[in-house]
Amino acid sequence: MITLEIHYRKLENMYHLGPINRELYKGVQLTVSHERAEIIQPIESKFFHAGQSLHGSVYFKLLDDAAYFAVQSTIQDFFILTTTFNIQLLRPVTSGTVKAVGNLTFKSKNLFIADAILYDEKNREVARGSGTFIKSQHLLSEKMGYL
Repeated sequence: MITLEIHYRKLENMYHLGPINRELYKGVQLTVSHERAEIIQPIESKFFHAGQSLHGSVYFKLLDDAAYFAVQSTIQDFFILTTTFNIQLLRPVTSGTVKAVGNLTFKSKNLFIADAILYDEKNREVARGSGTFIKSQHLLSEKMGYL
């Protein structure tokens, strides 16, 4: 087993090397710690819907990612999967940066629950979510960017 700090850095590398983050979410930053993950994303107009504010899919992605990595921080062997994720959109975001903070709230042998809150640059809560996660059969590997 590797140290937790090395595991956290490998998870951060895996996230940043993912094609969606390299190509679509440039500038996103993830920090992983014990049962917690924080994501900071600069807002760009390409993330907007016709109403000129952040599309719900971006809220979902950031909340799910933060919750996911809060869970994955505790698992060093298998890649985990989101099985359900529910969000509540609370206010629109039109500029600046957003920060998603995820925390593991329940864990058993194969089932995990994590919550996440999305904040705008004024530190106002703009969305929240909660998800259920399970271990997959895929080992964490260099092939998926876990390096």
